[in-house]
Amino acid sequence: MNLLTAEHLWKAYTAERVLLKDASFSLQEGEKVGVIGVNGMGKSTLLKIIAGVEEPDEGTVIRGSHVKTAYLEQTPQLEDTDSILKSALKGLDAQDGVLEGEARSMLHQLGFTDMGQPVKYLSGGQKKRVALVNVLLQPVELLILDEPTNHLDSEMSGWLEDYLAKFRGAVVMVTHDRYFLDRIVGRIVEVEYGDIYSYPGNYVDYIALKMQRQSMEQASQRKRKSILKKELAWLARGARARSTKQKAHIQRIETLLAMDGPLEEKRVEMSSASSRMGKKTIELKNISKSYGGQKLIQDFSYIFLKGERIGIIGPNGCGKTTLLKIILGQAPSDGGSVEMGETIKVGYFSQDSSHMDEGMKAIDYVREAGEYVDTGDGKISASMLMERFLFDGTMQWTPVGKLSGGERRRLYLLRVLMGAPNVLVLDEPTNDLDIQTLGILEDYLDSFDGIVITVSHDRYFLERLVHRIFAFEGDGRLQQYEGGYLDYLNARKGRRPGQEKQAAKEKGNLEKETQKGRPRNREKKLKFSFKEQREYDTIEEEVASLEKRLQGLEEDMMQHATNSARLSGLAAEKEQVEAELEAKMERWVYLNELAEKIEGQGQ
Repeated sequence: MNLLTAEHLWKAYTAERVLLKDASFSLQEGEKVGVIGVNGMGKSTLLKIIAGVEEPDEGTVIRGSHVKTAYLEQTPQLEDTDSILKSALKGLDAQDGVLEGEARSMLHQLGFTDMGQPVKYLSGGQKKRVALVNVLLQPVELLILDEPTNHLDSEMSGWLEDYLAKFRGAVVMVTHDRYFLDRIVGRIVEVEYGDIYSYPGNYVDYIALKMQRQSMEQASQRKRKSILKKELAWLARGARARSTKQKAHIQRIETLLAMDGPLEEKRVEMSSASSRMGKKTIELKNISKSYGGQKLIQDFSYIFLKGERIGIIGPNGCGKTTLLKIILGQAPSDGGSVEMGETIKVGYFSQDSSHMDEGMKAIDYVREAGEYVDTGDGKISASMLMERFLFDGTMQWTPVGKLSGGERRRLYLLRVLMGAPNVLVLDEPTNDLDIQTLGILEDYLDSFDGIVITVSHDRYFLERLVHRIFAFEGDGRLQQYEGGYLDYLNARKGRRPGQEKQAAKEKGNLEKETQKGRPRNREKKLKFSFKEQREYDTIEEEVASLEKRLQGLEEDMMQHATNSARLSGLAAEKEQVEAELEAKMERWVYLNELAEKIEGQGQ
């Protein structure tokens, strides 16, 4: 049963910023859809339109009369004077004891203990979790969720996965959590340059199908160019609209000329840029830290080695960000010391980007970190690097305050890397970064010569990047685990490391595996027969000969216009030659299309 249909949607904020162009979207009962795309392409705008929060400039949205909807916005606005529990029950039957019990249970799952605490004391991430509980409690047939996994730790994400997997209604959500997409959704919708593309299956299926679509578009473009080349050569020989067939042929050429080629997908390109690092790096000696009687870090020592990739994990509020701030010298430790080498240059990508001056132009914000940076590709300017980060000429001069949340995070990351650090400290780097940017960031970090220390709840990111994990396990203890995230899980469960990791890779959970392409059935190769090859080699000359003969007949008919007997014979001959030319042109088109397919097999 169809729950929702949106057709011919147009949405633009400026003449240069058109987010949806005659796009369409539909949703079936019980369907679970993941919406992805580069930041700023219009994912959140699409959700707002289908939720009825925002109207399209043009187009229609039709919802079933019985369909009730709950919408989790990207940055929820809560009443500061309300308590956590009151906010979670906002708009619901507060007198329902069962409902209140469910709210308390959900809040507990999401890390809340003091339900009476006023909302005004919560962080942005905590407010998002309270708003998520409120949305999940509503009796609806359709959940529309914008970044529901942001600010959730691994256990919380697992709980939400289980909840949504059991939810009987439909779900449409924007998320950049690739494991989450793999587990929950049955269809991926990508918003790209104003269009909406739909791919059946989960994230792994999407990768394979998108590669397939792009290959087909590129093959069609190669074929179009090749046919155009031959068609234009045909026109250059002086073809005139002498018959209905030739008129149609000329119209076909004009249509090919008017067609737009496929838009090449822009990619966030990064080249590794870092400063020289000496022998001494960062050494932590017996670090301890407590807040209000709660012991966060107890007697932690570690020496970071060049090239290390360290992941720090644990539940929200356990002290992960505090540890980073102690390393950076932004927070004092209760005991112990931090020693940093003289050549160490730290780039810190924090969770909070609210410090960005919203009135500043994007390019000026980046230039504050430096006018030029040395990369593996040579010395490039701030403007050139912004182009690589998908900030074109117009966007570079856009005030920071007019950028989307994801675009701000991308700009902030660019500024950090512009400083060419040799130690990258990343606090939840995957929050608000789109999947494409995450993939390229991961590739960048693969080639980064320095040290990477990251706090992250993104299981895919941790598995892809780190080779050592420090886990907060209560009472200030940090336990060290070798390997990536799946190795950590195996060690926690007492299984032999490597078994589950290999199984997960075989199931295709990691993007690296899918990018290699899936096995394809061997197909019989196309080729010309001996006769077709000879025909292909000579058909151009035969077409030219028939055209010349036809032109001669027309000239003869003009000269014998007063001789009815002669004119009748010439007209009959002309009709026969035209029929031969039309048949020959059809054959010419077939042979050239076959040649294109044969050529495409070798690419």
